[in-house]
Amino acid sequence: MLSAHYIQKGLLFAKPRQATKEDGNGFMEALLDRLKNSLSKALVHFYPLSGRLKTIKAQNPPSTLVYVDCNDSPGAKFIYATLNMTMSDILSETYVPLVVQSFFDHHKAVNHDGHTMSLLSVQVTELVDGVFIGCSMNHCLGDGASYWNFFNSWSEIFQPKGDHDHVSTKISISRPPILKRRFPDGHDPLFNLPYADPDEFISRFEAPELKERIFHFSAESIAKLKAKANAECNVANQISSLQSLAALVWRCITRARNIPSDQITSCKLAANCRSRLDPPAPDNYFGNLIHELRAFTTAAELLEHDLGWAASKVHKAVANFNNKEVHEWLEEWLQSPYVYQIGRFFDPNCVMMGSSPKFNKYGSEFGMGKAVALRSGYANKFDGKVSSYPGREGGGSIDLEMCLLPHRMRALESDKEFIEAM
Repeated sequence: MLSAHYIQKGLLFAKPRQATKEDGNGFMEALLDRLKNSLSKALVHFYPLSGRLKTIKAQNPPSTLVYVDCNDSPGAKFIYATLNMTMSDILSETYVPLVVQSFFDHHKAVNHDGHTMSLLSVQVTELVDGVFIGCSMNHCLGDGASYWNFFNSWSEIFQPKGDHDHVSTKISISRPPILKRRFPDGHDPLFNLPYADPDEFISRFEAPELKERIFHFSAESIAKLKAKANAECNVANQISSLQSLAALVWRCITRARNIPSDQITSCKLAANCRSRLDPPAPDNYFGNLIHELRAFTTAAELLEHDLGWAASKVHKAVANFNNKEVHEWLEEWLQSPYVYQIGRFFDPNCVMMGSSPKFNKYGSEFGMGKAVALRSGYANKFDGKVSSYPGREGGGSIDLEMCLLPHRMRALESDKEFIEAM
């Protein structure tokens, strides 16, 4: 993950009514104090986020060992910013406005920059009538499950009333992170990358101009989509809601791209390996336990068949992914380790489904009630990147954050199958 971007996710909150009046400065001052204080306590549990990356180089043979130094570090970063815009200015636009990218620190940074940049940076942006809390977390340290466990734990520590002014006070949390590394039997968890210099494995991917839009699927529309997919492939509830939705997105984006019929197109999903390992890894394991699944076919086959056929391809990729698959991939990687680079591994005909609607993304309230919306930064976006979030109303609803080239976004917005599914 050294050449990938930081994870950048955040929540938009409405200011309490009294905070928008003339005495609103008192609200922000108190909020910032409590946010910093509770963040300090959260970092007692998630202490690697306070560190920096360090590298040890060997000459014969040339190799690199990268690790987290939690002792010699200036700590995590906290930023307060203001913006003379309203929540409506952010949410009423058809497409996510570019200004949202300024709600996150470490813009365009790759994880290797964690040698000199903080591994965690929190930015609190005050709007006229709202507050955005955005985090940039180094992806080398953890995946989406790790990120949201940290975010929710921070909010959990924020909530209690009383005198908690001393940073040394270790407040218990309901889901303490498990920081002990998990590694296959027979392998040393310390290993060197076969590179002499970072220039050999670090690249800085610049995304083209993209249109980014949030598409909302109600619980009812998701249920209908799932029922349709299962009916068309003649199985009893075998296809999940997310598999049905992934198949729909795969088909509609492929149609919007208008690629040659004989070209291979794929639907990739970032899968959480914790429950798939044997024995399973704990849900609270803090690290990267994700793997990329892939369903593929030709553009012609994908579009000539129905939704159920595409969903069955996605389902098969998910169902076949198990402990054996994880360890076979890891053994292969250990024999020939490499650093993932978006530009090098980018597939122009791929749809990449990231994040997950299963994460508790609206559980963090920080004393302001349920967030109004969830947004992300510039990081890890490209044509065909789709991130799935739980809908704000819950109940099985899902929001899709979709990134496409402008002309492809316009084609998707007029796609009959996509519109009817919503």
